[in-house]
Amino acid sequence: MKLLSLLKELSLHPKNAEELKGLILQLAVEGKLTANWREDNPNVESASELLKQIETKKDLLIKEKKIKKSKPLDVISDDEKYFHIPETWIWERLGNVGNIFNGNSVNKAIKEAKYTGLKEGYPYIGTKDVGYGFESINDDNGVKIPHDEPKFKIANKGTVLICSEGGSAGKKMGMLPQACCFGNKLYAIEQFGEIESVYILGLYGSPAFSNAFQEKMSGIIGGISRSNFIDLLIPLPPIEEQKAIVELVKQLFTEVEQIEELTKERISLKEDFVTSALRKLTESENTTQEWNFLQEHFSSFFTEKLNVKKLRETILQLAVQGKLTAKWREANPSVEHASELLKRIEAEKQQLITEKKIKKEKPLPPIEEEDKPYDLPKSWTWCRWVDLLGAVYYPMKRGPFGSSLRKADFVEKGIRVFEQYNPINDDPDWMRYFITESKYESMKAFTTTAGDFLISCSGATLGRIVYLPEGTMSGIINQALLKLTLSHEVIKPDYFLKLFRSQYIQEIIWGNAKGMAQPNMVGVKELKQILIPLPPMEEQISILQKVNSLMALCDELEQQIDNSQTQIEHLMQSCLKEVFDTCV
Repeated sequence: MKLLSLLKELSLHPKNAEELKGLILQLAVEGKLTANWREDNPNVESASELLKQIETKKDLLIKEKKIKKSKPLDVISDDEKYFHIPETWIWERLGNVGNIFNGNSVNKAIKEAKYTGLKEGYPYIGTKDVGYGFESINDDNGVKIPHDEPKFKIANKGTVLICSEGGSAGKKMGMLPQACCFGNKLYAIEQFGEIESVYILGLYGSPAFSNAFQEKMSGIIGGISRSNFIDLLIPLPPIEEQKAIVELVKQLFTEVEQIEELTKERISLKEDFVTSALRKLTESENTTQEWNFLQEHFSSFFTEKLNVKKLRETILQLAVQGKLTAKWREANPSVEHASELLKRIEAEKQQLITEKKIKKEKPLPPIEEEDKPYDLPKSWTWCRWVDLLGAVYYPMKRGPFGSSLRKADFVEKGIRVFEQYNPINDDPDWMRYFITESKYESMKAFTTTAGDFLISCSGATLGRIVYLPEGTMSGIINQALLKLTLSHEVIKPDYFLKLFRSQYIQEIIWGNAKGMAQPNMVGVKELKQILIPLPPMEEQISILQKVNSLMALCDELEQQIDNSQTQIEHLMQSCLKEVFDTCV
């Protein structure tokens, strides 16, 4: 079978492991795992003999009044059967092969006051204590029901539980390691005859049973009633074959888990190598040597998107340290120093102050050597964020942050409103909210237009940025955004974008954010003092060319990863087709 022959290759991606386990279980309950076993054991009696044994055991339990006699379940029609099964197997309803019952609910306060911390008693198993598939049930959760406590149902060791309600319905399942009491959102099954509990657990975990389970669910919360649950079908093999299935499933699961663990270790080692190599790249004086070393290992170590993401971050960091353009500076020694750009913009500011077009602001303290986070090339200079604002003046106490708007303020057409979606998705043109002209008159101070930068200043997307290029429709910003209007004579918009997205700036933004659950951008005062590494204008252009070229390389690496994953997915789909090509 293709799946089994390709098991190792398919397991090389960790996310495939659970899907592989599902396929193994599907093969098991269809009888495909044990096709060779049946050839080697042709004289095994049919499962119909097992069914007779089950019916005898069930009648005895009814006679002994250990279970109640129930209404006969419907005869199984061919249309209900999930797939074809071997000739020695039979289909039966779940309610006919075992006693199915749910547990008891316990009020949280009563559970904590009466049953928590007891030394003796039956462990009480809730949904949270049950894992997925063959994971162990947590029977040491600190909650016990006294042995003599009345009205609590008890499930014996080896009983299989499955969640019946909520988001975990049909997904959480497990086998009890000892006799336990359990919650009312779990169904237990105690088989009437010789049916392997591990086989029942495997059946529950198979895609075919899961699909049938989901189809029987109902209600707002989502759950399956006992009447619907006992009506589900079970493909029943002879007891000897059940044991063979259990052994094969255990063997294959062990192999998948071993490969999965080795894969995780391999990925972890790659990540460690990449992290170390990239750190050396940013710290080294000889960037070219470190880069050449890294390039030699691209095909081996950049096979995970997380590592490519780290590479992108490192490229930006190298850019704002001036390490990408060391050779460019050697070839262009006479470029004007970046400080000359600041002198010109300062002269422009002073002229506007003299003309009373903007107000004079209190000067910030000079940048001391100990303030500088790292050394810059000789032609670069450190400046503060406010030095890049040119002639821009923010008259409000809020500074460049947007205004609060309510749902009632929005209309179908009018002045557009920029929101977090724009910087989050780097999309300057997306719009869905508008305000009237009259509303806009009271909010003109929050106007933003082409040439501005918008920054998300709240929540998990804090620090995302978008540039509004020429032709962008003007509008106002909401309270979750910060607007920056920088002098393009001092700094190229694309260079500022790269700078802002670099690890250097992002760490400052997040390091100074206010609030834990909902982090918010620091205030205008703090923003103005952030130190900016400013290269000469010509070098900014060279940096952008270099960064764009390296980012294109990252795109190629990611495309290779996608292609590899696509090949694995096609292989998986081919195996899926083989598994299900005999389904009814």
